[in-house]
Amino acid sequence: MSTTTTPAGPGKVRRTSSGTVLSVQDLHVTFPSEAGPVQAVRGLSFDLAAGETMAIVGESGSGKSVTSMAIMGLHPASAKISGSVTLHGDELLGRSDEKMSRLRGESLAMIFQDPLSALTPVYTIGDQIVEAIQTHHDLSRAAATQRAVDLLDLVGIPNPQVRVKSFPHEFSGGMRQRAMIAMSIANDPDVIIADEPTTALDVTIQAQVLEVLKKAQRETGAAMIMITHDLGVVAGIADQVTVMYAGRPVEQGSVDDIFYRPRMPYTIGLLGAVPRLDATEKKALATLEGNPPSVVNLPPGCPFEPRCPLSTPECREVEPPLVPAGHPAHVAACIHVGKVAAGDLGYDDIFPTPAPAHSPLERLPREERSTVLQLEGMKRHYPLMKGAIYRRRIGTVHAVDGIDLEIKEGETLGLVGESGCGKSSTLLEVLNLKAPTEGRVVVLGRDTGQLKNVERREMRRDLQVVFQDPMASLDPRMPVFDLIAEPMGVFGVGKAEIERRVRELLGLVGLEPSHANRYPGQFSGGQRQRIGIARALALEPKLIVLDEPVSALDVSIQAGVINLLDELKAKLSLSYLFVAHDLAVIRHIADRVAVMYLGKIVEIGEVDDVYDHPTHPYTQALLSAIPIPDPHAERSRRRIILTGDLPSPANPPSGCRFRTRCQRFATLGETERSRCVEVVPELYQIGRPDHTSACHYNEEVRVVQPVTAPAAPDGGAR
Repeated sequence: MSTTTTPAGPGKVRRTSSGTVLSVQDLHVTFPSEAGPVQAVRGLSFDLAAGETMAIVGESGSGKSVTSMAIMGLHPASAKISGSVTLHGDELLGRSDEKMSRLRGESLAMIFQDPLSALTPVYTIGDQIVEAIQTHHDLSRAAATQRAVDLLDLVGIPNPQVRVKSFPHEFSGGMRQRAMIAMSIANDPDVIIADEPTTALDVTIQAQVLEVLKKAQRETGAAMIMITHDLGVVAGIADQVTVMYAGRPVEQGSVDDIFYRPRMPYTIGLLGAVPRLDATEKKALATLEGNPPSVVNLPPGCPFEPRCPLSTPECREVEPPLVPAGHPAHVAACIHVGKVAAGDLGYDDIFPTPAPAHSPLERLPREERSTVLQLEGMKRHYPLMKGAIYRRRIGTVHAVDGIDLEIKEGETLGLVGESGCGKSSTLLEVLNLKAPTEGRVVVLGRDTGQLKNVERREMRRDLQVVFQDPMASLDPRMPVFDLIAEPMGVFGVGKAEIERRVRELLGLVGLEPSHANRYPGQFSGGQRQRIGIARALALEPKLIVLDEPVSALDVSIQAGVINLLDELKAKLSLSYLFVAHDLAVIRHIADRVAVMYLGKIVEIGEVDDVYDHPTHPYTQALLSAIPIPDPHAERSRRRIILTGDLPSPANPPSGCRFRTRCQRFATLGETERSRCVEVVPELYQIGRPDHTSACHYNEEVRVVQPVTAPAAPDGGAR
């Protein structure tokens, strides 16, 4: 094996070779617990070369993060670890914390999921990067600070000479994650471990961070382990993939093997459960019934057997080892590998999904259906106050600044946009059932600004909400029966009817009536969300507002909830206002979509029209940022990377609010730019009559005049 040395960072010489940088062999990690030993990782092995990226995927509790902590030596002292972890052939397991500390940050670096928790709030970003450098290198404070500035510039932090003195809370989420990446590559590590580095970020910021990660890897030549649940991210960044289930690897291979030739039913189910941005046909998603097993006292046999459609009695006898799956270095832990390969079985074969349900309302033209929700020029402004004792108003937050929306009976409207664009403020304004700052909110034909208290209370029967975090929205001290029955008790429903209705609702959302006496803490995340949906349906509403109802769920659980919402909508003729940051989910579930930016709607229309022919530059950037779980398609796509972060709604840009980040703005002449700066663009019809877009220079020809009357130039910040 040939080995060379190359300069790498301040005072460091990196060993590079044609062989393996990091090798993990038969890794086992066990934690003690009252119920017995928790076998968190069971027999994981892989080799990683310089510049190579391996993704570790699987549901929550599969052992992904425990693996990363074991490699870094950050596991609790009570953990029992066996096997081997070598870096350039040197064993890491069994080393003292002092010796591991010399490697962390220099040879091994980690990027955590939540940068705000990982960064120290009382030290500046620059101080923390300087500390990481000086811990491993004898550099002066000035030299280390200059390297910190260079690193922040490398990862795309604007004005790094100034921002190096900022504190973590002064950075946005995306900037904090970029700062974490800068810190991780400060000493040119040999291995970078990224643990869900983009999970909590908007898709546009996610795209920025992924580009920075790729750039950081190119600059350092490091091997990288990417831990993620997003198979689209895996398709775009990984060379090798390890799929984990119940603490052990169940399939390993190249990214092409895993995505195009999966042989383990669990892997096939994961791929089929992902809503796809490029889907042209609307059909039910593949669902993995049940939940992963507890890794305490595992029964014999394949851990996936209770959830596997290909299960046979032999599967319950012995846990299958990893066996060759047809291509070099492609292995899968399933006794049916040959059967899957011979039939080239996909998720349509293994996980047959029912035909999508259809509501009788779908046969009615949209204009003939009754309107369930209408927003007319709605604004919601909040005063910006200063002072603790003598408070004074110093400005206005333009959370929602004049939007028009309409939802018909039996229709789903998806509302998308980055954090801070006004989606949640719009939902709260609808749910509050009171007059907005300006404009009108009309629910079921009633103007909410003119409702009396008694009328407002009665209207809440027809308007319900499902929240993002089911554990936070369900009282943990109440059993499921009481949680679902409570709304009916408030409105005077009789006891006998409540008991009948609760049993009916549990069956409707796919839970057993016997579950009624359990508490929320005894359910999985997906089951808790089903309880929240049952509670929302208790009073037979006509409109349900869904605030990111699947964003906190594993992809396999998410698919089941999405299918349930689709089925309920058709069966009960429900209307949904569905807020999500995942545009792939919106494409699957919505009939129409509205794209929101800084308090305004910038594009709205039928889902297929907007997704297949996006005309506003913000919509184009959003769609290009959503990863597709297809390696060839994902790596050949043209990506639009937005620069900067969302401006403050307290001081929005004048004219077109998107112009400060617009990829089209830079290509315009001086006259065209001045129009973007001075004139607020109105929604114009594009192509189909109900597809509108708010851009002065849409790429497609406008066919009619503006939908709303032209507004005066905005007086906001230039």
